[in-house]
Amino acid sequence: QVQLVESGGDLVQPGGSLRLSCAASGSIVSIYSMGWYRRAPGKQRTLVATTTRGTGTNYADSVKGRVTVSRDYAKNTVYLQMDSLKPEDTAVYYCNLIIDTGPASPVRYEYWGQGTQVTVSS
Repeated sequence: QVQLVESGGDLVQPGGSLRLSCAASGSIVSIYSMGWYRRAPGKQRTLVATTTRGTGTNYADSVKGRVTVSRDYAKNTVYLQMDSLKPEDTAVYYCNLIIDTGPASPVRYEYWGQGTQVTVSS
């Protein structure tokens, strides 16, 4: 079993910053990708940022230049540093983890965190 524990969601004023954390634990041999998605009220879940083995980081156009995704490989933890937050960043943020047994693995497994609320409002 694999567990994801998210933290860092909060109420913040426009222009403020937040850092989200997601720690993965359990039966993990190799991590293919870790990252963040979000679901705004009344909308579908969309990509925010991911970091993937072999290809690096990927960001949604709406957050480029304001958001940085990073990993602590020793702790199996992914972070999302968000700056210059806007009201439209308000959403539930979900951690995403994809694991396998290595670069040649034919099978990958995907896991989601429970979500953490980020609200940007004055």
